[in-house]
Amino acid sequence: MHNPIIVTGGAGFIGSNFVLQWLEQEKRDVVNLDRLTYAGNLGNLASLQGNTRHHFVAGDICDRPLVAQLLQEFRPSAIVHFAAESHVDRSIVGPEEFVRTNVNGTFALLEEARQYWLNLGDEQKNLFRFLHVSTDEVYGSLGPADAPFSETSRYAPNSPYAASKAASDHLVRAYFHTYGLPTITTNCSNNYGPHQFPEKLIPLMILNALKGEPLPVYGNGENVRDWLYVGDHCQGIRLALQKGNSGETYNFGGCSERRNIDLVHTLCTVLDELLPQSRFIPHRGLIKFVTDRPGHDWRYAVDISKSSRELGFSPVESFESGLRKTVAWYLKNRAWVETVTSGSYRDWIDLQYRDRKSTGGGE
Repeated sequence: MHNPIIVTGGAGFIGSNFVLQWLEQEKRDVVNLDRLTYAGNLGNLASLQGNTRHHFVAGDICDRPLVAQLLQEFRPSAIVHFAAESHVDRSIVGPEEFVRTNVNGTFALLEEARQYWLNLGDEQKNLFRFLHVSTDEVYGSLGPADAPFSETSRYAPNSPYAASKAASDHLVRAYFHTYGLPTITTNCSNNYGPHQFPEKLIPLMILNALKGEPLPVYGNGENVRDWLYVGDHCQGIRLALQKGNSGETYNFGGCSERRNIDLVHTLCTVLDELLPQSRFIPHRGLIKFVTDRPGHDWRYAVDISKSSRELGFSPVESFESGLRKTVAWYLKNRAWVETVTSGSYRDWIDLQYRDRKSTGGGE
């Protein structure tokens, strides 16, 4: 029998993509622990209905008795920790929930994992891994000519979200060095792909374009991000579990840096092609520049040479191929979109964008 893995946050965007890929390509079962907040959606896992290898548990990573119970019941060979509050804008409005989930929740998981691991036999101890999924935002911001972030870049988080993830990264590191818990941390660049909650840039632009609503771009659109297709990220995490060394950090990126405005222009071109009957063509005419968010990092980029060398990681999707797949998925799955874009979602979008002043521009 293959011991299962526990995945936290496995109903969210990256977590659900990971669970689907894992069950398709790996032998071990998945125990999926998710609190089902606004960004967690069982509809992301609809294709697994009736799959006996997927064990879903509605619960909170801060609930230590529940975590302890799951560890004793399922005897996992690994914990893959996705569960996190992850939206920078929400962290600016309400940072407390980010500290609760990202810092206190990670601490609770580490403590229960440590107790569980200490009581394993030697062979199981050597096989066990605690894999913590983090972000490149912990490294801060790059200038236009700076080298990409590496695993040895200093931490310099600039938002409450990034600071909460940096704190959790430090806890994970400490549990390896102090207690010997076999941890691995992965830091990734901006993910995109199917099932992403439409508060993030790409799905927000797609949904607004479908309705002929403004495409809000912060500031002058010059901020640069590296874009990683979610399927490639999930493959990287699987490689880290298989080949990664305890105590190590691995960066995953898509090697696809884009200015935000260039991304939106490319997205509009894809929409023009895939929606030839749309009355909003050219969609770039919907672009609206809005007041920048506080503390907006200028540029993110990651060096994946260590992950490539030690894990054999290499992104399969180019930005263009991944973006086309993503747009096609959202066009095909409008029922999913209707389900997740509830009244509370509309209230949030109104808060973030509709009351922001235009900064001119437009196309």
